[in-house]
Amino acid sequence: VKSSDIRARYVLDQNYPNPFKPVTSIHYGLPEKAYVRLRIVNVLGVVIATLVDGELETAGDRSVEWDASSFPSGVYFYTLTAGSFTATRKMMLIR
Repeated sequence: VKSSDIRARYVLDQNYPNPFKPVTSIHYGLPEKAYVRLRIVNVLGVVIATLVDGELETAGDRSVEWDASSFPSGVYFYTLTAGSFTATRKMMLIR
């Protein structure tokens, strides 16, 4: 990891594109090594996908794609948990 890739703080960016159909990218950054979990939930709070499941990742920027082609149009939320950091963002899937 290059020093220029290391962030000063945890970051969860807005997915891109948003709204999307059917694939979107989710970017996040870690300032230090941490166990990471990235989940997608529906408006009822039900976990419908786990993109990263408790993996130990080194500091730096990451990007994960979500293919939602098997899910209906609507609003979804994604939550990043890394160490003691937690953040949630909203996204919209359109058909």
